Amino acid sequence: MTSAVEIQHIRKFFSSSQVLACDDVSLDVKKGEVHAIVGENGAGKTTLMSILYGLVTPDEGQILIDGKPVRISHPNDAIFHGIGMVHQHFKLVPSFTIAENIMLGIEPNRAGFIDSATEAEKVKQLAESFGLPVDPHLRIRDISVGLQQRVEILKILQRNAQVLILDEPTAVLTPQEVREFLTVVRSLAQTGRTILFITHKLAEVKAIADRVTIMRRGRNVGTHDAKDLTIREMANLMVGRVVSLQVDKSPAKPGEVILQAERLLVAGAGGIPAVFDASLELRAGEILGIAGVSGNGQTELVEALVGMRPVDEGQITFLGEDITSATVRERRLSGLAHVPEDRMTTGLNLTTNLDENVVVTNYQNEPYSRRGIFQFAAIRRLAQEIVDRFAVKSARVGEDIKTLSGGNLQKIVLGRELKGDPKLIIANQPTRGLDVGSIEFVHKTLVEERDKGSAVLLVSVELDEILALSDRIAVMFAGRIVAVLDRSEATEEKLGLLMAGSTLESLEHDEAAAEKATPV
Repeated sequence: MTSAVEIQHIRKFFSSSQVLACDDVSLDVKKGEVHAIVGENGAGKTTLMSILYGLVTPDEGQILIDGKPVRISHPNDAIFHGIGMVHQHFKLVPSFTIAENIMLGIEPNRAGFIDSATEAEKVKQLAESFGLPVDPHLRIRDISVGLQQRVEILKILQRNAQVLILDEPTAVLTPQEVREFLTVVRSLAQTGRTILFITHKLAEVKAIADRVTIMRRGRNVGTHDAKDLTIREMANLMVGRVVSLQVDKSPAKPGEVILQAERLLVAGAGGIPAVFDASLELRAGEILGIAGVSGNGQTELVEALVGMRPVDEGQITFLGEDITSATVRERRLSGLAHVPEDRMTTGLNLTTNLDENVVVTNYQNEPYSRRGIFQFAAIRRLAQEIVDRFAVKSARVGEDIKTLSGGNLQKIVLGRELKGDPKLIIANQPTRGLDVGSIEFVHKTLVEERDKGSAVLLVSVELDEILALSDRIAVMFAGRIVAVLDRSEATEEKLGLLMAGSTLESLEHDEAAAEKATPV
C-alpha cells in the first residue's frame, strides 16, 4: 500500500511556554486507511495535525504528499494538496442553508448573481455520490448535530480532499449517530480516501481504525495494527503505566434529600426558554447522571442550579432551604461546589497564577483573609496542598497556569471545588477533552466524594461515563427531563433512543410489542 502522507522528523518548540510539543516525530499514513492518532493531553497529536493542516509551522522536518515533499504554511496550502480538516467545533454559518455552507466561496453564478438552484443541485449530487444524503435547502440552525457534522465532511469533499483529518469527531453525537458516522468513515476509506482520526475513545479506534499511532510526551512511541492491541494496552502505552479502565464503585447508600428542583423554567440565549418543567431529586451518597446530546438544556439547567442564571418559574431547594433566588456566593457558603463545563474561561482565569485560582471562590473567608487583608501564607499553603493531593504536574505555587495541560487544569478546579467537603457537587462535563489517565483520576475522585456522603450531579455527553459512574440517570431532550432510570435498567441503546427524542412510554410499548410478537 502506497503512502498518502509521510511526516518526517518533525520538531516544534513553543518558546513562549517552553514546551517541546513535537520531538522528532515521524509518521507514515497509507492511502485508503483509517489511521487513528491517540495520546494524552499535551502528547503532541494536535500540534502534529495542526502542522499538517498549515495552522502551525514546524521548526524542523518535512511533509511528503504522495511521495513528494511539499511546503504547507497555511490551510489553503493543505487544501491545494488535498488535505481537509473537520474540527471538533464545527465552522458553519447557522443562518445559511446546507448548500450555502458547502459551496461558500465557490458558489456557481449567472450574470454575477449566485445561482441558488444550481448550487442546491450540485450539493444534492455530491451528497448522493458519497451516500451522505442531505436536504440542501435546510438551514444549519434547524438540523441535528450529527447532520451538521455530515455537512462539514461534504464541505471538504466538495473541495476534493483525499486526506481527511477528523478531530474528536464523535464528541457530540448520540450512540446511534456514532454508529452511523463510523459507517460513513469506513465507506470514505473504501473510496480510496485516507482518514486521520484523532480521538480519546479507544473503543472507536478498535471499531474503525486499520492502524493506530500512539503519542506520548511529544514523541511517536509506536504505530501498530489496531487489531493487534487491546484497549487496555493502548491506554497503558498512552500513559506509560498501567491504567484502570473500570470504575471501582460499590453500590450507593442514598441518604437525605440534598437537592430538589421542581418544575423549572429557565430561559436561554435571547430569552428563549431552554429548560421546560424540569424536576429532579438528588440524595446524599449518590451520583445522579444527566445524559443528553449537547445543547438540550443541560448548560442552562446547571447554571440555574448554581445561581448563574435566573429561574423564571419553579423552585430549587438545597438542604431544605429555598435557594431559588440565592446568589452564587450564598449557595457556595451553604456547601455547593461547581465544576463548570468550560474550565478555560468559567473555571479558571488563565491570565493569572495558581494561587489566585485556588482561592478565588473562598478569598473572603479565614484563614485566607482577615479584616479584608489577604493572608498570602495561607493561600500558598492551600495551593501547595492541592498540587500535592491532586498530583498537578508542572504546577508551582505562585506561577502562571496557562501552559498546563487540560488534565492538570481540571485537577486545579477539582481541588479548589472539593476543598471543605461540599454537600453537593455539580460536575458539568468534568472529563471533556481529557486523556485516559486524567479521566481515571476524575472518576475516582467523584466516586470517593460520593462515598464520603456528598451528593453528585454529573452532567456529561459521554454515555460511557454516565453508565460507569451514575447510580440513577436522567435524560434531557429539547430542554425537558424525559426519563429518570435506575442504573440497573439503563442500557446504551435505551439511553441513546431517549436522547434522540423517544419517550420512556414509547420504548416500553415497543418492548412489550416485541415480546408479544416473539414466538414461544
